[in-house]
Amino acid sequence: MGPTQQDQQRQIQIRASDEVLRGLYANAMQVVHTKEEFMIDFLNLYPHQGLGVVNARVLTSPGHAKRIVAALADNIKKYEAQFGAIEAAQEPAEGKEMGFKA
Repeated sequence: MGPTQQDQQRQIQIRASDEVLRGLYANAMQVVHTKEEFMIDFLNLYPHQGLGVVNARVLTSPGHAKRIVAALADNIKKYEAQFGAIEAAQEPAEGKEMGFKA
């Protein structure tokens, strides 16, 4: 009897600290890239204070960045099928970027 497909699949145990599992809120993000990597900063912007704080920075390869975009698009499609269309957040008014640009 040969190995089953389940036996052939490699199982990976994923661990995360309590701090990571609590999660972070971000109301903005900034993406920059080089030929080798994408850098995604997740931010909290406080417009009335003229302040922006980077909560997390994720570095990833271009190939993984494309997989992230595909996974988000798939999940947005599923969300909208269940809950209705998502209205995109408005970009800051002209002259009110607070120094953060895409």
